[in-house]
Amino acid sequence: MQDSVSFEELSDTFVRIGCVESPAEYHGTLCGTLCVRAPEDINLARLLDVGGDEALILRPDPAAQTELRQLCNEALHALQDEDMGFEPLLPDDEAELGTRVLALASWCEGFLFGLASRPGLDLKKCSEEVREVLRDFTQFTQASLGENEDLELEEGAYVELVEYVRVGAQLVFMEFRARPLPDPSQSRQLH
Repeated sequence: MQDSVSFEELSDTFVRIGCVESPAEYHGTLCGTLCVRAPEDINLARLLDVGGDEALILRPDPAAQTELRQLCNEALHALQDEDMGFEPLLPDDEAELGTRVLALASWCEGFLFGLASRPGLDLKKCSEEVREVLRDFTQFTQASLGENEDLELEEGAYVELVEYVRVGAQLVFMEFRARPLPDPSQSRQLH
């Protein structure tokens, strides 16, 4: 069995292929998209941010494509885990707290973006619990670490936020995947 794709490995891959996106944001986008689309309907390369230049083509890299597919499979299996084993892909605890907080904010932003990729998404049809999670994720996108914060207190708060995001993402996944996935052919309008 292959080892799981780590934050650092994905970061190195992104540098190698010319992607400017945060691995945390990419993983969040992937997980949000998996809530509303079947994995085979996701173009993993299109989820990458290439610096806003649509003409830019990422350097071809079969190893990167394999790694992205592995990451997708890992995310799907973790989100489906009935033992709630899902973890957002974030820097490890050795990284500075400010870096980890920004990565968590990016992960939440990516998750919301991926979720919004569902045509005709109607949050009014979601449970109140899921709507609350999504409101909280929206607030988390603004998370940052102040200059004069008590780092021990902030570290504890960060751990609690990560746990909330971990469980919240799985809750959203379970609710959305309990409904039929959209048929991609139905979202295209013919003129």
